[in-house]
Amino acid sequence: MMADTYALDEVDHRLIELLQKNSRTSFVELGRILGLSEGAVRRRVRLLQERGVIKKFTIEVDRGYGVRAVTFLQLEAGASPRKVADRIAELPGVEKVYELTGRFDALAVISAPSITELNERIDRIRNIEGVRSTETAVILRVIG
Repeated sequence: MMADTYALDEVDHRLIELLQKNSRTSFVELGRILGLSEGAVRRRVRLLQERGVIKKFTIEVDRGYGVRAVTFLQLEAGASPRKVADRIAELPGVEKVYELTGRFDALAVISAPSITELNERIDRIRNIEGVRSTETAVILRVIG
């Protein structure tokens, strides 16, 4: 079953919010916060995974050690946004790719250990067939 066919209730939304803040929170602690048993939390998480709502558990690295940027992309007329986005998503350092409406067709969130390597990653994106132009903004600070 796909994520868009699964109706989330208020508890699911709160559980997802808690896991987004700290995916290492124990089921016991999540149950205490939500007023559920550990087993009920475990079942909900498993169902959210099986239904594709939770795609993966990951870590957030302190970006003080490197650099992060967002690159907005305009695609060539006739280029398949999905195919271009899929190719970009496979590149090293690309965290996420979003298809957009408006002036830009897509946005890529990129990380690298240095500005030099960030530039190399952006050049690789520019060389993908179907990419017409890019506009990049380096992230200076994350709030929240």
